[in-house]
Formats: sequence, C-alpha cells, structure tokens
Amino acid sequence: MQQFEITTNEAGQRFDKYLHKLMPGAPASFFYKMLRKKNIVLNGKKAEGKEKLNIGDKVSLFLSQETFEGFRGECKQDEYVSAYHNLDGIQVLFENEHMALLHKPVGILSQKAKPEDNSVNEWFIGYLLAQKTISDESLATYKPSICNRLDRNTSGIVICAKTLAAGQELSRLIAERKIRKFYRLFVKGTVKEPAELEGYLVKDHNKNKVKIVSGKEGEMLSLTKEEKASYIQTRYEPIQKLTDMTYLEVELLTGKTHQIRAHLASAGYPLLGDYKYGNKEWNDYYQKKYGIKSQLLHAYRLEIPPNGLLLDGSELSVTDKEPVLFQKLLHENVRK
Repeated sequence: MQQFEITTNEAGQRFDKYLHKLMPGAPASFFYKMLRKKNIVLNGKKAEGKEKLNIGDKVSLFLSQETFEGFRGECKQDEYVSAYHNLDGIQVLFENEHMALLHKPVGILSQKAKPEDNSVNEWFIGYLLAQKTISDESLATYKPSICNRLDRNTSGIVICAKTLAAGQELSRLIAERKIRKFYRLFVKGTVKEPAELEGYLVKDHNKNKVKIVSGKEGEMLSLTKEEKASYIQTRYEPIQKLTDMTYLEVELLTGKTHQIRAHLASAGYPLLGDYKYGNKEWNDYYQKKYGIKSQLLHAYRLEIPPNGLLLDGSELSVTDKEPVLFQKLLHENVRK
C-alpha cells in the first residue's frame, strides 16, 4: 500500500487530476476502475475522482509496488539540477513562501521550445530542489512553474509560482490585468510627451510576426478568416532624450506577442536592435558600434496588488536593474 498526504502544492485540484500526475503512465480507465473497487480511497472512504483536495487529505493506494512504480515513470530531477547549475545569470529578485520573481538574462528561454532545451522554468525547479523547498516525491504531483513569458532576447522579471494555489492566483491577476508590467527600451526619434496607443494586433503564425491595425472598419473587413485581431493598449513615457533616440518606459496594458515592438514601430518609434519590426539602417549603425544583436527590451518593474494569499496586505513593487549595455548607451549618447 502507498499513502500520501495532500500539501499546499497539491490542494485545490480535483482528485482525478492529482492521480494522473502521481501516475502519469496510467490510463484514465485504470483510475476509475481502482476508485470503483476502493483500491484507491480518499480519507479512508470511496471516492469518485471529482472531489476537490484539501490540505491534510489522505490518499491511500492499495496497489502492488510494481504496479505503482510502473505507472509512475521516471523522475527528471537530473534535468532540473543541470539547468540550475548550467544556466548563468538568472537571479532571485524577490521570494516568499508562495512565489519568486527572477531576473532572466538575454538569450535564455522562459520555457522550453524543444524537449532538449533548458529554460528558466527548469532552473526554477532546480533552485527549489537545491533549497529543499520541494522534493523528488512532490514533483510527481505538482511542478512549480513560471507564470509569464518573455522572449528569448528580452531580459527582465519573470514571475514564478511555488504552489498550485499561488499559480492559480497569479494567473488570475495576470488575466485580469491587475499586475502592472513596465519595460525600458530605446526607440528611434524624439518622443516628447507620454501617450497611450490603442489598436488591434493580428498574428501571422507562419512568419512568427504580427501586424497592427487601427480598428477602422475598412481594415477589419480586409482581414481573412484565419486572421484574428486582438485589442491592445500600450502606454509609454519618455525617460531621457538622447542623440537620435529616446529612452522610454512602457507599461504593457495588454500582453500580446511582440506587442511593444510592433505597436511602437507602427507609431513611428521602432525599437533599437529590432530587425523584425525596426529600422535596418539605424540598427546596423548601432550593431557595428556596440555589438547589439537583438532588440533592447528589458522588463524593468513589476507591481503586484495587495493580496491575501500572495502578500501580507501591501503592494509589492520590484525593479530589475537595466543591463550594462543599457547603461553604456545612456552614458555615451547624452544629447548635447
């Protein structure tokens, strides 16, 4: 017999989903059969699988060790430990028992694109294993994960949930746009005043590119059936006017793929280093002078509202210092 006690990381989910995580190799029909025969019970009683788990619930499996191990599969702890030791530059900016905010450097994926990839997600699990916050056994039923994604070549703050409840709450806050996200970047030209942009973003999945349309009736009618337009809002404020560019702070009011890069470019303010949506001649000049290889976009500040689950009654504001290249550009390109 195997016995497990539900912890904070597993509470809040359905019993059948927990069982699938515990034994990922078992088909759904196996669980329903074992539940019906009372070979799997919850708190010593017969269960249907639809029950919502609470902290302290007891799960008992009357299975042979061979059957249990066969359905449980292999643990990937080595993968997480490897990512933790081999990915350089990731730093913890803030941490409590529910979540962590990490600095992601340029060049590192937020999440895997291919099975063989290492990403911030694997690093985070490896970090928690090293801190003994989680164990090999707990990973079978819940894997801590990141809650927001940054492009590989965007640096800055990534939000990570340690527990299932925290992940659900952070996802809700992000979906409801209650977490404020601010970015720092350089754009071509002079931006004189703060402003807010509105429009619609349309993805081209084949080209991994987006386009911005204003929302006027003629533009919307010209879209094909495959093209879906998403409403977007982008707010920006000039921080410092430089020689031929402006250093901006941008608040992402909606979070869509390439939103900042495409939206500002459509308004006449392309990002420095952005060859997909930007100005090639301008980028070439700074690429040669500073070795810039990708868009200079940094997730600079995050504000999370007071929340009974995640925080102790006060707003959290975390800042991630600009990369060295940003500071070099600011110092060497002051308008005279």
